[in-house]
Amino acid sequence: MEGKAETLVMKPNDVELLSKQRMKQEAAAAEKEDVQVQCSDTITEQEMNKIELMRALVEKQDPSSKEVDDYALRRFLRARDLDVEKSAAMFLKYLKWRQSFVPKESISVCEIPNEIAQNKMFMQGVDKQGCPIAVVFGSRHIQNKLGGLKEFKRFIVFALDKLCERTSPGREKFTIIGDLQGFGYCNSDVRAYLAALSIIQDCYPERLGKVLLVHVPSLFCTLWKILYPYIDNNTKKKIMFVENKRLTATLLQDIDESQLPETYGGKMQLVPIQDA
Repeated sequence: MEGKAETLVMKPNDVELLSKQRMKQEAAAAEKEDVQVQCSDTITEQEMNKIELMRALVEKQDPSSKEVDDYALRRFLRARDLDVEKSAAMFLKYLKWRQSFVPKESISVCEIPNEIAQNKMFMQGVDKQGCPIAVVFGSRHIQNKLGGLKEFKRFIVFALDKLCERTSPGREKFTIIGDLQGFGYCNSDVRAYLAALSIIQDCYPERLGKVLLVHVPSLFCTLWKILYPYIDNNTKKKIMFVENKRLTATLLQDIDESQLPETYGGKMQLVPIQDA
């Protein structure tokens, strides 16, 4: 095949077509690069001073924190309004939890078989800020009676780690589309949702960029009233209820059509979280 390709004679029209295609590819790459530069969240001088103070505190109590980068410490600082002592306490508590709950440093698929079988979470594409997108189908979540709450927690950590792997320093957040179409009483697993909320807020601070709730049924309002008091003020600001009649238009404000799932009028196919 390679030998034949070398003997092909390119017609003027072919050369022009290839040239145009190359130009489009270069323009797209340049545009993507521009977006990345624009949305990069660099560390300010004030934050750097706070990070140095916090690092001195945490390294005294846990030497393993020396391996943690400045952006990670900044997330905890921002979660506690740049209060160094509160941030250090929160971070040390996180390290202790991580060492205990994820002793192998990561969760494997074989540790969450019952959660994976529900096929409820997908990941694909990025939003207009370059942040990875996850899609969660609430009606597919059923209380895990085999693996229990502990397996569900492992699944949450598995999924969040997957999302975080696709972020980069200065672009550390992710977007979640929560699809509640068909959500019913059997999906109202309060203990599981509170557990997920606790993990996200306490162990993955400043990772959540936005939650877009779509196809929200009236039944969900009852569950929302139960969960709402446990959501911190910063997280509340990131949750948006999307009107059905403006669903696609609203999603396109944050997500380009090429990155939006097909089910919402976009062009991207959904990929199960474990295959992403």
